[in-house]
Amino acid sequence: MKKYLTLFLLLFSLPLFAHEAQSLPYGPFLSGITHPVLGLDHLLAMVSVGMVSAQIGGRAIWSVPLTFVVVMFFGGLIGLNMGGLTGYEIGIALSVLFLGSSLAADKTLDSRFAMLAVAIFAIFHGYAHGEEIPTIAEPAPYIAGFMTGTILLHVSGLILADISTHYENGKIMLRVLGGLIALSGLYFLISAI
Repeated sequence: MKKYLTLFLLLFSLPLFAHEAQSLPYGPFLSGITHPVLGLDHLLAMVSVGMVSAQIGGRAIWSVPLTFVVVMFFGGLIGLNMGGLTGYEIGIALSVLFLGSSLAADKTLDSRFAMLAVAIFAIFHGYAHGEEIPTIAEPAPYIAGFMTGTILLHVSGLILADISTHYENGKIMLRVLGGLIALSGLYFLISAI
């Protein structure tokens, strides 16, 4: 068991590239898309938002991800215009831990609670995205890019959760995936403290 835990920690000890976008090899829009996609902490949180919203069902399928994207936009504006927020990495890590845990527990959250939770977490994710914009010549395409990347990750999570319902052990696989996501969030949290 120890060797598997060690292997797991080594895999996730690689640098997270989402916060190192000092250059824009693909231009501002595509670089904006890659920020949430290449940053493992962002990727896991945003895919989990889609999976949790699918787990809730109904209107939450669109309202929970939409809440995240809208509030993330405002968090990005805070990061762009104000800066100086410390501890936002802790908020990002907590989002991964919380969302993964709710998937692992197989508990359907109340949609209003889920919207509130993702709104809080979206501030931190948006701030991380927005903090980099001052070093980028064209903020508008970069913002459009990271919002597009986020939406694509939410949709990916919805699709993953939907696919899992079509298999006999799909619910178990979703719970195991949630557990792995929660462990990743715990690792991110320990690294951020």
